[in-house]
Amino acid sequence: RTALAPRDTAARRKGKARRGRGKARNEGLLSKQKRSRRMKANDRERNRMHHLNSALDALRSVLPTFPDDAKLTKIETLRFAHNYIWALTQSLRLA
Repeated sequence: RTALAPRDTAARRKGKARRGRGKARNEGLLSKQKRSRRMKANDRERNRMHHLNSALDALRSVLPTFPDDAKLTKIETLRFAHNYIWALTQSLRLA
């Protein structure tokens, strides 16, 4: 080694020993934290999809569909809403 980077083996061993012991002791804690974070993320995603589906159901309820019992898919609902709004805008412009 050079004079700029002295070799301090005692400090190295001490640091390595701490990392090794700390990892083994905290492995269970980290696993629990990961599981908890994953469960929270799953809950957030479930709620997000629930709200999205509720909003799409509300949109479907105001769109005029000809077979009243036919449920439009998500993409069909959005496309139909876009076209419906465009048609209403055009009719207002002509009136």
